[in-house]
Amino acid sequence: MPGGCAADAHEVSDYTDIMPNAAKTSRAHRAPGKPAPRHVLGLKISSPWSLRTVRGVQILELAPFKKFPWLVHGFSTRTGGASVLDSGERVLNLGFTEWDHRETVLTNRQTFQSGLGTSDYMLVPLKQIHSSVVRWVPQMPTNASRRSAARAGRLAQTGDASLTNSPSLLLGIQTADCVPVFLVDAKKRAVAAIHAGWRGTLARIAEKTVGEMCKQFGSKPADILAALGPAIGGCCYEVGTELVTEFTSQFAGAEEYFDELRTGEEPNPLQWLNMMPPGHQPPPKNVRLDLRKANRTQLLAAGLRDANIYVSDLCTACHTDLFFSYRKERANSGRMLAAIGLHNRV
Repeated sequence: MPGGCAADAHEVSDYTDIMPNAAKTSRAHRAPGKPAPRHVLGLKISSPWSLRTVRGVQILELAPFKKFPWLVHGFSTRTGGASVLDSGERVLNLGFTEWDHRETVLTNRQTFQSGLGTSDYMLVPLKQIHSSVVRWVPQMPTNASRRSAARAGRLAQTGDASLTNSPSLLLGIQTADCVPVFLVDAKKRAVAAIHAGWRGTLARIAEKTVGEMCKQFGSKPADILAALGPAIGGCCYEVGTELVTEFTSQFAGAEEYFDELRTGEEPNPLQWLNMMPPGHQPPPKNVRLDLRKANRTQLLAAGLRDANIYVSDLCTACHTDLFFSYRKERANSGRMLAAIGLHNRV
């Protein structure tokens, strides 16, 4: 998400230029070709999710994950931090954006890691490219200079998912609307972090990451727990109608991911009313895509149990008081970090 959910501010974008009004996603309440109705949205953190505040920084956590003393995880928010927006707001920007200073971002990352209790762990980010590339991180480099460089993001591998069973590593995924996904195998003590935009979702990155955990660690899908963190919701994620064709051609039941089933190729029986000749009609109106539902369905297809998949209902575009949203804030958006790892003290 060019610069939207990636580590580099110059990468391709998953977002369109239009930010529609927040609205419910049910097709039953939206007439074809009509905008979805507005409704009042209030911020509510529902169980089993909770917000923990540490020195002014708020971290979203999942209760079932906190039961494992050897596991550390957290989804960052925008609150606190040393970065300053043009408005004067101080935020916890954790990505190297054009508007922020690198040194400030590194300070913010240290603040976030301190809040997680992992100040001495090595943060392992990725250079995200909206792909299905999964990287295995087998162990922490012993060379101090490599560790320092990795902390600064200069050794980031290219890919959109990473996995490890080694302690003292903190897998990191940057988002500003895309879906951050954590996978945890409690029996094998292995974890994975996934960045899922629409391109990665279409390329089955969540499903492929489960497969890599089975390959590398001998994981069984039924033993894996999954957490899908804050992301742009089906209420706000407007995409071109061509994605309806792409998703329905790849996934059975993909029509449930969209608020309307339009491909842009439907005939217009009243074409004469717009007084425009064939081939000169305005482009079709966009549809809304529910990325979290699409990724949850992928995890079920990969063999995860329904009861083991936890999905946050917090929409980043609806709640820019707590989250960054590239779709809504564009160039002024920062980046959040979803981080997961294994403690070395258990």
